[in-house]
Amino acid sequence: MLADLSLVGCYNMSTVPEKKRAQLLLESAKKNLRDMAFFGLTEYQRKTQFLFERTFRLRFIRPFMQYNSTRAAGVDLDNATVQHIEELNELDMDLYDYARDLFQQRYQFTRQQERRQQRIRNHMQQSHQGLGLSVSLWPSHGQASSQSTLEEEDGERVEREDGQEGGRTEEAGARLPTEDYMNQIINRW
Repeated sequence: MLADLSLVGCYNMSTVPEKKRAQLLLESAKKNLRDMAFFGLTEYQRKTQFLFERTFRLRFIRPFMQYNSTRAAGVDLDNATVQHIEELNELDMDLYDYARDLFQQRYQFTRQQERRQQRIRNHMQQSHQGLGLSVSLWPSHGQASSQSTLEEEDGERVEREDGQEGGRTEEAGARLPTEDYMNQIINRW
Protein backbone atom coordinates (compact mmCIF):
# COMPACT_ATOMS: atom_id res chain seq x y z
CA MET A 1 0.00 0.00 0.00
CA LEU A 2 2.97 2.35 0.46
CA ALA A 3 4.76 1.36 -2.75
CA ASP A 4 4.70 3.10 -6.14
CA LEU A 5 2.98 0.51 -8.32
CA SER A 6 3.93 2.34 -11.52
CA LEU A 7 7.49 1.00 -11.02
CA VAL A 8 6.27 -2.53 -11.76
CA GLY A 9 3.49 -1.93 -14.30
CA CYS A 10 0.75 -1.44 -11.69
CA TYR A 11 -1.32 -4.62 -11.47
CA ASN A 12 0.06 -6.19 -14.66
CA MET A 13 2.01 -9.08 -13.15
CA SER A 14 3.70 -10.03 -16.44
CA THR A 15 5.91 -6.93 -16.81
CA VAL A 16 8.44 -7.74 -14.07
CA PRO A 17 9.46 -11.14 -12.64
CA GLU A 18 7.83 -11.81 -9.25
CA LYS A 19 10.98 -11.76 -7.13
CA LYS A 20 12.26 -8.51 -8.68
CA ARG A 21 8.74 -7.02 -8.46
CA ALA A 22 8.61 -7.77 -4.73
CA GLN A 23 12.02 -6.18 -4.12
CA LEU A 24 11.14 -3.06 -6.15
CA LEU A 25 7.88 -2.63 -4.24
CA LEU A 26 9.62 -3.09 -0.88
CA GLU A 27 12.31 -0.51 -1.69
CA SER A 28 9.67 1.90 -3.01
CA ALA A 29 7.60 1.53 0.17
CA LYS A 30 10.70 2.17 2.30
CA LYS A 31 11.52 5.30 0.32
CA ASN A 32 7.95 6.60 0.60
CA LEU A 33 7.99 5.95 4.34
CA ARG A 34 11.27 7.88 4.69
CA ASP A 35 9.78 10.78 2.75
CA MET A 36 6.72 11.07 5.02
CA ALA A 37 6.86 13.95 7.48
CA PHE A 38 5.25 11.76 10.11
CA PHE A 39 4.08 8.23 10.75
CA GLY A 40 3.35 6.43 13.99
CA LEU A 41 3.28 2.89 15.31
CA THR A 42 0.40 1.52 17.33
CA GLU A 43 2.59 -0.23 19.89
CA TYR A 44 4.41 3.04 20.62
CA GLN A 45 1.48 5.33 21.38
CA ARG A 46 3.33 7.76 23.66
CA LYS A 47 6.29 8.09 21.31
CA THR A 48 3.87 8.49 18.39
CA GLN A 49 2.13 11.31 20.23
CA PHE A 50 5.47 12.95 21.04
CA LEU A 51 6.59 12.87 17.40
CA PHE A 52 3.22 14.06 16.10
CA GLU A 53 3.19 17.01 18.49
CA ARG A 54 6.76 18.01 17.64
CA THR A 55 6.35 17.50 13.89
CA PHE A 56 3.16 19.54 13.56
CA ARG A 57 3.64 21.84 16.58
CA LEU A 58 0.27 20.79 18.01
CA ARG A 59 -0.67 19.52 21.44
CA PHE A 60 -3.20 16.86 22.33
CA ILE A 61 -5.41 17.57 25.32
CA ARG A 62 -4.33 14.39 27.10
CA PRO A 63 -1.66 11.71 26.66
CA PHE A 64 -2.31 8.71 24.44
CA MET A 65 -3.07 5.49 26.27
CA GLN A 66 -0.92 2.46 25.53
CA TYR A 67 -2.89 -0.77 25.23
CA ASN A 68 -0.66 -3.80 24.77
CA SER A 69 -3.22 -6.57 24.55
CA THR A 70 -5.36 -7.45 21.56
CA ARG A 71 -7.78 -10.22 20.69
CA ALA A 72 -5.20 -11.66 18.32
CA ALA A 73 -2.75 -12.07 21.19
CA GLY A 74 -5.10 -14.62 22.75
CA VAL A 75 -5.10 -16.91 19.69
CA ASP A 76 -2.89 -19.99 19.95
CA LEU A 77 -1.26 -21.13 16.71
CA ASP A 78 1.06 -24.04 16.10
CA ASN A 79 4.60 -23.32 14.88
CA ALA A 80 3.93 -24.55 11.33
CA THR A 81 1.03 -22.13 10.94
CA VAL A 82 3.06 -19.23 12.33
CA GLN A 83 5.93 -20.05 9.96
CA HIS A 84 3.55 -20.21 6.98
CA ILE A 85 2.02 -16.83 7.91
CA GLU A 86 5.49 -15.31 8.23
CA GLU A 87 6.51 -16.65 4.80
CA LEU A 88 3.37 -15.22 3.18
CA ASN A 89 3.95 -11.84 4.82
CA GLU A 90 7.72 -11.64 4.52
CA LEU A 91 7.72 -8.32 2.64
CA ASP A 92 5.32 -6.72 5.11
CA MET A 93 7.45 -7.95 8.00
CA ASP A 94 10.59 -6.52 6.38
CA LEU A 95 8.81 -3.20 5.85
CA TYR A 96 7.55 -3.19 9.44
CA ASP A 97 11.06 -3.84 10.81
CA TYR A 98 12.35 -0.99 8.67
CA ALA A 99 9.50 1.30 9.84
CA ARG A 100 10.16 0.47 13.49
CA ASP A 101 13.87 1.27 13.12
CA LEU A 102 13.14 4.51 11.25
CA PHE A 103 10.54 5.48 13.86
CA GLN A 104 13.00 4.89 16.71
CA GLN A 105 15.68 6.94 14.91
CA ARG A 106 13.27 9.84 14.42
CA TYR A 107 12.17 9.65 18.03
CA GLN A 108 15.76 9.62 19.34
CA PHE A 109 16.78 12.47 17.04
CA THR A 110 13.82 14.61 18.14
CA ARG A 111 14.53 13.92 21.82
CA GLN A 112 18.19 14.85 21.34
CA GLN A 113 17.20 18.08 19.59
CA GLU A 114 14.91 19.00 22.47
CA ARG A 115 17.60 18.28 25.05
CA ARG A 116 20.11 20.34 23.04
CA GLN A 117 17.69 23.27 22.84
CA GLN A 118 17.03 23.03 26.57
CA ARG A 119 20.77 23.11 27.32
CA ILE A 120 21.12 26.18 25.11
CA ARG A 121 18.22 27.90 26.85
CA ASN A 122 19.74 27.03 30.23
CA HIS A 123 23.16 28.26 29.11
CA MET A 124 21.74 31.51 27.75
CA GLN A 125 19.70 32.06 30.90
CA GLN A 126 22.70 31.42 33.16
CA SER A 127 25.05 33.59 31.13
CA HIS A 128 22.62 36.50 31.07
CA GLN A 129 21.39 36.29 34.67
CA GLY A 130 24.33 38.28 35.94
CA LEU A 131 23.62 41.01 33.38
CA GLY A 132 19.96 41.38 34.38
CA LEU A 133 18.78 40.18 30.97
CA SER A 134 15.64 38.25 30.25
CA VAL A 135 16.07 36.31 27.01
CA SER A 136 13.74 33.98 25.19
CA LEU A 137 14.65 32.37 21.89
CA TRP A 138 11.11 32.52 20.46
CA PRO A 139 9.89 35.29 18.15
CA SER A 140 7.92 38.08 19.78
CA HIS A 141 4.12 38.21 19.68
CA GLY A 142 2.15 41.15 20.97
CA GLN A 143 3.44 44.05 22.99
CA ALA A 144 5.84 43.77 25.87
CA SER A 145 5.33 45.27 29.29
CA SER A 146 7.73 45.41 32.16
CA GLN A 147 6.06 42.69 34.24
CA SER A 148 7.29 39.16 33.62
CA THR A 149 5.84 35.84 34.71
CA LEU A 150 7.10 32.30 34.87
CA GLU A 151 5.06 29.70 33.02
CA GLU A 152 5.54 26.02 32.53
CA GLU A 153 6.02 24.75 29.01
CA ASP A 154 6.87 21.11 28.31
CA GLY A 155 7.87 20.73 31.93
CA GLU A 156 10.21 23.71 31.70
CA ARG A 157 9.95 27.07 33.44
CA VAL A 158 9.82 29.84 30.85
CA GLU A 159 9.93 33.55 31.63
CA ARG A 160 7.43 35.59 29.64
CA GLU A 161 6.53 39.24 29.46
CA ASP A 162 2.86 40.15 29.97
CA GLY A 163 1.07 40.22 26.64
CA GLN A 164 3.65 37.98 24.99
CA GLU A 165 3.76 34.35 24.10
CA GLY A 166 7.38 33.44 24.64
CA GLY A 167 8.61 36.58 22.94
CA ARG A 168 12.11 37.98 22.91
CA THR A 169 12.71 40.64 25.48
CA GLU A 170 15.44 43.17 25.94
CA GLU A 171 16.13 45.19 29.03
CA ALA A 172 18.13 48.39 29.13
CA GLY A 173 19.03 48.14 25.45
CA ALA A 174 20.92 44.86 25.85
CA ARG A 175 21.70 43.03 22.61
CA LEU A 176 20.29 39.60 21.99
CA PRO A 177 22.44 36.88 20.44
CA THR A 178 22.45 36.70 16.65
CA GLU A 179 21.31 33.63 14.76
CA ASP A 180 24.93 32.86 13.80
CA TYR A 181 25.93 32.96 17.46
CA MET A 182 23.06 30.62 18.35
CA ASN A 183 24.08 28.19 15.60
CA GLN A 184 27.64 28.16 16.98
CA ILE A 185 26.31 27.26 20.41
CA ILE A 186 24.08 24.54 18.95
CA ASN A 187 27.01 23.04 17.06
CA ARG A 188 29.15 22.98 20.22
CA TRP A 189 26.51 21.00 22.11
